[in-house]
Amino acid sequence: MLDNAKWIMASVKTSDVCPVFRKEFSLEKEIKSANIKISALGVYVLLIQNQRVSDYVLAPGWTSYDSRVQFQMYDITSYLERNNCLEVILGKGWYASPMPGFVEKDDPYRLQRSKRQTAIIAEIRIVYKDGSEELIVSDDSWLWADSKVRFSEIYDGEVFDASYEIYDWKNAMIYDSYKGELIDQEGEYIRETEKVSAKRIIKTPKNETVIDFGQEVTGYVEFSLNAHEGDIVEFDHGEVLDKDGNFYNENYRSAKAVVRYVCKEGNQTYHPLLTFFGFRYIRLKQFPGMIDLEDFNAIVVHSDMKRTGYISSGNKYINQLFENIIWGQRGNFLDVPTDCPQRDERLGWTGDAQVFIKTASYNYDVEKFFIKWLHDLKCDQRKNGAVGWVIPDYVEGSTVSAAWGDAAVICPWQIYQTYGNISVLNDQFDSMKRWVDYISAATLTPYLWTGGAHFGDWLGLDAPTGSYKGSTREDFIASAFYAYSCSLLIKTGELIGKDMSKYKDLYGNIRKTFIEMYSDCKTQTECVLALQFDLADHKKEVVESLVRKIREADNQMQTGFVGTPYLLHVLSDNGHDRLAYDLLLREEFPSWLYSVKKGATTIWEHWDGIMENGDFWSPDMNSFNHYAYGSVADWLYEKAGGIQPKAGFEYIRFEPHTDPRFGWFEAKIESRKGTVSSKWTYSGDDIIYEIETPVEAEFVCGRKSIMLQPGKHSISRKKEEQ
Repeated sequence: MLDNAKWIMASVKTSDVCPVFRKEFSLEKEIKSANIKISALGVYVLLIQNQRVSDYVLAPGWTSYDSRVQFQMYDITSYLERNNCLEVILGKGWYASPMPGFVEKDDPYRLQRSKRQTAIIAEIRIVYKDGSEELIVSDDSWLWADSKVRFSEIYDGEVFDASYEIYDWKNAMIYDSYKGELIDQEGEYIRETEKVSAKRIIKTPKNETVIDFGQEVTGYVEFSLNAHEGDIVEFDHGEVLDKDGNFYNENYRSAKAVVRYVCKEGNQTYHPLLTFFGFRYIRLKQFPGMIDLEDFNAIVVHSDMKRTGYISSGNKYINQLFENIIWGQRGNFLDVPTDCPQRDERLGWTGDAQVFIKTASYNYDVEKFFIKWLHDLKCDQRKNGAVGWVIPDYVEGSTVSAAWGDAAVICPWQIYQTYGNISVLNDQFDSMKRWVDYISAATLTPYLWTGGAHFGDWLGLDAPTGSYKGSTREDFIASAFYAYSCSLLIKTGELIGKDMSKYKDLYGNIRKTFIEMYSDCKTQTECVLALQFDLADHKKEVVESLVRKIREADNQMQTGFVGTPYLLHVLSDNGHDRLAYDLLLREEFPSWLYSVKKGATTIWEHWDGIMENGDFWSPDMNSFNHYAYGSVADWLYEKAGGIQPKAGFEYIRFEPHTDPRFGWFEAKIESRKGTVSSKWTYSGDDIIYEIETPVEAEFVCGRKSIMLQPGKHSISRKKEEQ
């Protein structure tokens, strides 16, 4: 791939200024076609005749750079003339920004990353009408200069000087230190997918000018104005206003998230080229002339996934919750499944990915998105099989946590379950096995996972004072996930024809030892995991214990990051639909609807990120766009909607769990097999079910079961039969 081209870089250090590379060439004959293959260590914008060639934002995307970097190929036939000027603006991007920002500034990995040499590589192939071909490749004949982008970085933002005249072109230098692999585009393209218009101008009590876009988004602001050369536009970004109505972004921590634009003369339009932000508000620090709302738009940027899942109901708050879940996924699925898009983090946290992947795969077609990320996980998996907190692994040397590293097993299994393509299991089997083997080698207690350092039930509502971790025993969580990952590994191996007898024996011993060691469940999360992962011999007693613990907590969940995704499933699976709906429909803290009632437009990191009195949870870890708790949507699809598919939707069991407080409810998924939908409506003494299935299916209502052929079906049942 690009075998004839060379990586090239600026010949002198450019400090914070982004270089622009140039290649001029003439065509002496008529061309039939032309394309370019291009990549970068950093992020690039490609221009020909000063026209942007592709709508790919932040190309070439974010991969495990030490191992591999994607290249893109574009058809440039229509751009070429007799005399041509190709330019590539190169920014630091994820490659050379000082990431992650939350670690110490002298962290050796962060320092090393911020000193990485950015570079580009390109190959232009021209086919002439006479059948001849010409190859133009990046080498030291290309020129470079300082660009108009005077600064660009992932956390701190971008500075652009439209009045700057580019000059002093110099020959590029060959960069031969990169040893990773160039791979064809593997993930989804990152694109601008929507424009959100500015909704209002606010003059805050502090006399600051703030623009509200009405929706939290990931992307950047595009603005237009008529100005004089040298005028300045400057603003920063925020997610929320404080209780007094003032602009607030302390929760961005060290991320400055600033845009500074130096104007040229006349009418002009600009948006950042080489970075992105998470925001709902911007605070104008400088702006020449009058401010017109029509001149400001928030440009939504994310991986260009196809929308596949839809939920609607007779409850407006549930509808808003689902919209918040969709916006949270859009905001955080930007080439990798990040935890949040705004602060000095924006990393591919493995725990967030595994708890949300089922919901993600129903909402959008994420097969391609996750396969690319899982290949990076495989690249960054450590020699002993351990998986770090984040992928790409930008927290090198981190400890290993249960429920986070288990993404190595849970994620490929779910992608297979949703899409039915067994290749993901073949690709990831070795990685999955190495993770389970790592636990077996790392534990201090055979057939359990003890002695590790874990996140536990992160942000559990039963956390002791001063702790982020819930009260659930960490060894309990670790051992439960050890069992679960081993069970999924066995299923995977059997599907692809592996001898799994060793792991069947291992799983039998893990389950037996777990039940002997943890005969009692001390917390809601312990009950949930024991039931969800089939680690309880006396299920009825554990179910009763869970219900009792919820009742004793005044009908409140006390679960955290680990227990919450499974909580409603466990209740519905064990005859407690009413309680599951009680928790879902609760409007007071803690609940899914608390943030909705507070005006949230995405999912919060903390149930009470904004507390009842209007104060903030804390500035150090308080994202207002953090998708993990949006995993409740898979319960809405599978239990409220009753859509329960076999792998790849080859067969579907419909078993809706209804509640009159919704009035009506509908879930729809565009599966690989076709449209799957389930709607139920309370109508007098009846419940009317409307089912659409592309494959043979089973409809279950109470003790009755009906076989359905592909097509649409209407079924009526008396309420007392439910």
